[in-house]
Amino acid sequence: MNQLSTEKRAAVIAALVEGNSLRATSRLTGVARMTVEKLLRDLGVACMTYHDAHGRNLKSQRIQCDEIWAFVGAKAKNVPEEKKGEWGDCWTWTALDPDSKLIVSYAVGTRAGSIAYDFMKDVASRLANRVQLTTDGHLMYLTAVEYAFGMDVDYAMMQKKFATPGHNIRTSRYSPGVLQAATRVVVTGDPDRRHISTSHVERQNLTMRMHMRRFTRLTNGFSKKIDMHRFAVALHFMHYNFCKIHQSLRVTPAMEAGLSDHAWGIHEFIVRVLTQDHQDVAAG
Repeated sequence: MNQLSTEKRAAVIAALVEGNSLRATSRLTGVARMTVEKLLRDLGVACMTYHDAHGRNLKSQRIQCDEIWAFVGAKAKNVPEEKKGEWGDCWTWTALDPDSKLIVSYAVGTRAGSIAYDFMKDVASRLANRVQLTTDGHLMYLTAVEYAFGMDVDYAMMQKKFATPGHNIRTSRYSPGVLQAATRVVVTGDPDRRHISTSHVERQNLTMRMHMRRFTRLTNGFSKKIDMHRFAVALHFMHYNFCKIHQSLRVTPAMEAGLSDHAWGIHEFIVRVLTQDHQDVAAG
């Protein structure tokens, strides 16, 4: 890994964050696939460390939470006996500030209550003030939010009911469900009903599927190892927060949230995440 030049590292990172698979990145950059995988591992750990240390004391006013499905190795129903516990359905939990578009927190795992508790506790630990929180109708949020925030939150659920798009399986199998009803349910506090919404975080799901090959449906690009899935997610969100100019804001989410005063280029990304700031965090 130390033999890769900064220019080669930048080329590999640029290919990965634009949605290319490990093998496609190897073909595009001329870097061996295992070297690309090693760089992704190093980047994933460094991005997790940087986000954990610097994504703090956020002055967000609103937070939207959602989960997006993928799978590792095989879908749950197809997992062989010897791979159970290692392969199967995988959910990425995201918390988005709809004003700055910053990804405040994320978690990768199952859709179980234990993940919900850890995820909401992490969200609460990153905020500097009381917020209005909106989640989807996943019932695990009810106790998880109470556990993490207590009464110090204005919390509501956006419960959506979908219908099957059609009776013909051949034409409707891959079509999105038809929205039948959307109900705003106030859970605790006094949330502003105008801002009870998960629209922005749901739009983030599309960004994830477009920029991470592992989330693309109906392909063989899915993750084969849960750790590599986590590393890809960490790299994506780090690049999204600090490097990617948001079309409507005209700045990066980190700039809008006050975490940076400029958009990072790929070379600065490498220096800050893999060297200077990562070493500072480790030394601390």
